Amino acid sequence: MPKVKKMTGMAPLPQYIMPDESEPEYELILEQLQGYRKSMIGSSYYYIRAGDERRCLCRIVHGGGKIFFHELVDHQKHGISDEDIEESVRQDTGSFALPGHYPVSPHVEQKLRILYDI
Repeated sequence: MPKVKKMTGMAPLPQYIMPDESEPEYELILEQLQGYRKSMIGSSYYYIRAGDERRCLCRIVHGGGKIFFHELVDHQKHGISDEDIEESVRQDTGSFALPGHYPVSPHVEQKLRILYDI
């Protein structure tokens, strides 16, 4: 019978990189999100990442103070339109210190809570 090898210390791979091929500041993003009540939905943190040409809904799964998984969410599969994403960016009052990162709007938050809050 084959033996199962226990794997520890594996780090998750980032789902996106910056235009200059660097990785996003994951720890800073998580720190910002933890201070913003609307960002925690279900067991994940959600936020909007705005680039030069495109805006994305992002999700972070965390645990033990570290990021386990980070992904770009297909917001349309969650009933969130491009206009909803744009509205989140427009409504922001500068609550995140990181440029290009925005909290989800109350409308997007409501849609995600319907899907993920139990």
